[in-house]
Amino acid sequence: MASWYGPGFQGRRNALGGVYNEEDLTAASIAFPLGSRVMVTNLENGESVEVTITDRGPFKRGRKIDLSHRAAETIGMIDQGTSRVRIALISKPAGTRDVGAPLRYWVQVGSFSEERNAEQVQTRLAAYYSDVHLVDVLDADNHRYYRVRMGAFATRSAAEARAFDSARFGFPAVIITE
Repeated sequence: MASWYGPGFQGRRNALGGVYNEEDLTAASIAFPLGSRVMVTNLENGESVEVTITDRGPFKRGRKIDLSHRAAETIGMIDQGTSRVRIALISKPAGTRDVGAPLRYWVQVGSFSEERNAEQVQTRLAAYYSDVHLVDVLDADNHRYYRVRMGAFATRSAAEARAFDSARFGFPAVIITE
């Protein structure tokens, strides 16, 4: 099942780091890695659209993808709100998990525009944890960010335990799934 989302999210940051525009051909899904390109076909009318996964969701049981307003309009599902669809993977970013592989959890303790600041946090945490990584991210507006993450963890509870333990260093911790 697919649904669509739009007005309440317009102009907000998406999980990929860009700004959500309901008129772009994008979607939210946890079934595919961020940045993946998928073909979504409405099984009721045969209409298809190619979208980029830029966000996480949907968070309603039984749904696999939330389409942007434009994508939902393209396959004729605006009025009913949901439709049965077929989703086919076209491509996924190199180094991301395989589709169908279990989610991995990361503890992110900072996102910095200056690499030097991220490296300082990484060095401090690496003295206590062996799995501290610096992730270089380029967002949709070509701004570069340096994220300090720990993990990956197989379960959310393991990631939460690390976030709790690392709180003593005074860094805000956010659980990220990939």
